[in-house]
Amino acid sequence: MKQEVSVSDPGLQPERTVMAWGRTLISFLVVAGVFLRWQPHYGSGILIMIGIALCTAAGIYLSQRRRYARMAHGVKNERIQADVVAVLVMTCAMLALGAGAIVLVALGV
Repeated sequence: MKQEVSVSDPGLQPERTVMAWGRTLISFLVVAGVFLRWQPHYGSGILIMIGIALCTAAGIYLSQRRRYARMAHGVKNERIQADVVAVLVMTCAMLALGAGAIVLVALGV
């Protein structure tokens, strides 16, 4: 038996998703700014982490329009699929930033 799911305003889902990615983009820019403050203490090693944060933010920015179109199309057709690639890229970026921070703090470079 197929169960019907009632959505009060299905058109808002793409907007909420895009706004969440926008907040994530801003968070990565803030992280890059914090890393800039660490640069005098940790030296040039922190530049790699700044690059990771900025590249991740740029990737989010550049994929926003395509992501919104895909979500809007999915809502219209009542068929939305999870963006597994975006989740994996974000996970890798977070792991890289965390590992880099641990290495920089542990080495005391």
